[in-house]
Amino acid sequence: MADRIEYAVIGAGVVGLAVARSLSLRGCEVIVLESENAIGTGTSSRNSEVIHAGIYYEPGSLKASVCVEGKIMLYQYCEERGIPHRNCGKLIVATDETQLELLQGIQEKASMNGVPLDLIRANEAIAMEPELRCVGALHSPTTGIIDTHSLMLSLQGDAEEKGAVIAFLSPVLSGNIKSNYIELSIGGEMPMDLHCNGVINCAGLKAPALARKINGLEPASVPKEYFAKGNYYGLSCKAPFSKLVYPIPRDGGLGVHITVDMGGRARFGPDVEWLESSPDFNYEVDPSRCQGFYEAIRTYWPGLPDDSLSPDYAGIRPKIHGPGTSLPDFMVSGPNHHGIEGLVNMFGIESPGITSSMALGEYVSDLLNV
Repeated sequence: MADRIEYAVIGAGVVGLAVARSLSLRGCEVIVLESENAIGTGTSSRNSEVIHAGIYYEPGSLKASVCVEGKIMLYQYCEERGIPHRNCGKLIVATDETQLELLQGIQEKASMNGVPLDLIRANEAIAMEPELRCVGALHSPTTGIIDTHSLMLSLQGDAEEKGAVIAFLSPVLSGNIKSNYIELSIGGEMPMDLHCNGVINCAGLKAPALARKINGLEPASVPKEYFAKGNYYGLSCKAPFSKLVYPIPRDGGLGVHITVDMGGRARFGPDVEWLESSPDFNYEVDPSRCQGFYEAIRTYWPGLPDDSLSPDYAGIRPKIHGPGTSLPDFMVSGPNHHGIEGLVNMFGIESPGITSSMALGEYVSDLLNV
C-alpha cells in the first residue's frame, strides 16, 4: 500500500522551502521531495544574491506584488533570524544621453509598484560612487544583498521544526491524477508511490518537464520552457563601489551589473547566453566570453583594470519566454487554471525569485485554501 500525506513539495530550492515552511506553519503535514543530496543546488545557489526592490515589473502583475511584499518580509525575517544581509542600495545608470528617457520610464513603473526610486543627476551619482561614469542615474534605497544559503537553512529549519520532512535523492518520476488524491511515483534507492492531497511543483528548471509527466494534467496548461545561462566573472582587485551598480536592462536580463557578496568580494554578471531547448545544464564559464564583459563594464566603470576578471560561476534561468519576447509574469498555475484540486505548478520562477520566495510561499498556501 502506498503512503499518504497531505502535501508534497517537489524541489528544495528557496521557493520550495518557503512553500514548505508556509504550509507547515499553517499546520499541514508536508514532505519535500528533492532529487539532489542537498538543498538549493540549482538556481537558488547560482544567482546574484540580490534583494530586489520591485522596480522593473509590470504594475498589477504577480511578479510585482510578491517582489514588493517579499522584500519587506525578507528584510524583517533576516533581522529576526540574524541572516547575513545588507541594505546597500543600488544605482541604475544611463551611460549616454539616449538612455535618460529610459530611466524616466523605469522610475514611473517603480512608482506604480509603490517602490521608492530617485532620479538623480550624474554629479549626484558620482558623489555617491566616485569611480562611476554616467550621465544620469536612478537610486534605489531598498535594494540589498543576502546570503541565500543561510536563508534556505533557516527556512528549512522552520519547516522541520513544525514537522516537515525533506527526502533527499528522491526524484519524482511521474504523477497520476486520481479521484481524491494525486499519486506520485518516486525513484531513488527506495522507490515508492506516494498519495498526496496536494502537490506543489517547485522544480525550477525542470518544472515544465515534470508537469508533463503528470497524467491527467492537460498538456496545454504547461508552458514551453526556455533556458538562458548567465555567466559571472570575479574581480581580482578591491570592489570599486559600495552600492550595486546596474546598467539599463537588456533582452532577457538586467545587464552585466556589479554585485558585492557579504564578504565584500565583487563580481560582475550575468550576461545572457540562450541555450538549446534541452540543455545539459553545463555550468562551466567560458573564458572567451570575458572580453564582452570588459566592454560592458567600462561603459560605467572606465577604471576597470586589464586582466582583472576571471571566470567565477554560472547560473541558468528557468524561463518561459524566448529571445526577443517580452518578460512574462510568474506563472503559478493552480486549480483555477487547470481544474485539478490540490495541484500547483510554479513555472518561470526566475529573478526576483529569492526576494519573492516568502511571499510566494504565502500565496501558494492561500491558493490551496490552507
